[in-house]
Amino acid sequence: MFNSVEEVRDYCQKNEVKILDFKVADLSGRWHHLSIVPERLDYRTMEDGIGFDGSSYGFLTVEKSDMVFIPDLSTGFLDPFTKVKTLTFLANTYTLHPEPRRFESDPRYVVEKLEKHMRKENICDTALLGPEFEFHILDHIAYDVSPQSMYVELDAKQANWNSGKNDTQNLGFTVKHKGGYHVDIPHDENYNLRNEMVLTLEQNGVPVKYHHSEVGGPGQLEIELSFGGAAEMGDRTMKSKYIIKNTAVKNNKTVTFMPKPFYKEAGNGMHVHMILFKDGQPLFFDKDGYAGMSETALYAMGGLLKHAPALSAIVNPTTNSYKRLVPGYEAPVSICFALSNRSAVIRIPGYANRPEEKRFEYRSSDATANPYYAYAALLMAAFDGIQNKIDPVAEGYGPLDKNIFDLPDEEKAKIKSLPKSVEEAAEALENDHAFLMAGNVFTKELIMNIKNRILKDAAEVNFIPHPKEFDMVFDL
Repeated sequence: MFNSVEEVRDYCQKNEVKILDFKVADLSGRWHHLSIVPERLDYRTMEDGIGFDGSSYGFLTVEKSDMVFIPDLSTGFLDPFTKVKTLTFLANTYTLHPEPRRFESDPRYVVEKLEKHMRKENICDTALLGPEFEFHILDHIAYDVSPQSMYVELDAKQANWNSGKNDTQNLGFTVKHKGGYHVDIPHDENYNLRNEMVLTLEQNGVPVKYHHSEVGGPGQLEIELSFGGAAEMGDRTMKSKYIIKNTAVKNNKTVTFMPKPFYKEAGNGMHVHMILFKDGQPLFFDKDGYAGMSETALYAMGGLLKHAPALSAIVNPTTNSYKRLVPGYEAPVSICFALSNRSAVIRIPGYANRPEEKRFEYRSSDATANPYYAYAALLMAAFDGIQNKIDPVAEGYGPLDKNIFDLPDEEKAKIKSLPKSVEEAAEALENDHAFLMAGNVFTKELIMNIKNRILKDAAEVNFIPHPKEFDMVFDL
C-alpha cells in the first residue's frame, strides 16, 4: 500500500488517521500489537525498529530477549474495527545479537526464505495455495479450569439441542446433528453474518472464492480463499482470522477455529489446495496421468505423504487437533491419496480439470497452526518429493479410490496412519526434519522450539483430570 514514510504520513493527514498499529505473529500464530501516533513514524523507526520483549512471543530466552520489529509499509490497511481511525501494518522481527539481523524464526521470514529457495533450486517460480477455513460461530462459551472446577459449556442458537428450548420464543429452525452442509436460510442462521465477514475480507485485500454452512449443526461454517503465494497467504490467513473473529464479536457472537470444539460433531480443518507453475506453465497437469496429474504432481504428493507424520507437528500442533483426526467425522487419518476421496490425507478434486486449475489438497491440517510455518512446511515436503522423485504409488500410498473408513480392519491395517497424538507427532518431527532445513528455510532451533512448545502444552493438558474420568472411575 505504501513505499515510504512520507506516503504514510501524507495519507494519514489527508484521511484523518489518528493511530498507527503494528502487528507481529508469535511462534504459535497469534498476533501481538503495538500502537503509535502517526507523528512518531520516521526514518529512525524504519532503520532502528521498535523494541520489544521477544521472550513474551516465545521467540527467545529471557536473558537475550531484546528484539525489534520494523513495519512492512506495503501491508498497510485501515482497521475496520477500531473506534479511532487506525492504519495497521504487519511487521518483521530482528534480533540484536551479535548484530542486528532478520530473525531466522520470524514466521514471515520463513515463507520469504521458502519462496527464495524454490526459485534458486529451479523447482518452480510460483507456488499457489488455497486454504479452506472451517470454524464455528457460537452464541455462548463458558469454561473454567481450576482445582475444584473443570468444565466447558458451548451453545449455538441453530443447534438441534435448542429445538425444545421453551423459556423464550422458539421459531423452530434448528439444524439437525451432522446436518448443516449447505443448509439454506432460515436454517443457515449465520448467513448474513458470514456475508459481512466475506465483504470485509474482500474490502481489506483478501479475495474469497466462496463460503457456505458446513456439516456441523451447531454453527459450523467454511470460508475458502482464492489462491495466493505462500508469503501472501500467510498474511491473508492472519488477517482472515482477525476479521472473522472481530466481525463476530461486533455482532454479539463469538468464533472458534478449534479443530474439535464439540463432542460427536464434525471438526474444523484447514484444507490447503496447491498448484505449482514454472515460466507461466502449470506443473501438475498431464491429460494421460492418473486423474490428469503429472509426474511432478505425483512426486509432490509423494513428498507430502512420506513426511506427513512429521508435518503433523506443524500443521496439527495442539492436543485438540488429534480429537478431530479420528475415523467417522470426515477428517482423514490414513496416509494415502486418491481422486475425489475425502477420507484420504491428499484428495485430488474431480472438478478441477483445466491445466491451470489441476491441483490436490492436503486435508489433515487445521487453523490452530501458525499459517506461515504450515504453508512453508507443506511446500518444503512437496519440493522434497519433487527433487527426490518420491513415487507415492511405489511407496504404497495409493491411489486408494474407496472409502477408507468402510474398509475391513485387516485392509485398514495395511495403510499407514497419521500420528494419534501431539507426542507422536513431536517424535516424528524429531526423527524427520532434514527436508525442512533445505535452503535454511527452517532452522534446527525453530524446529526444536516447535517440538518443545507442543510437548509442553500437551504435558499441561495431560496433568488435568478430565470430566469423563469422573464418569468412569469416581465410584470405584
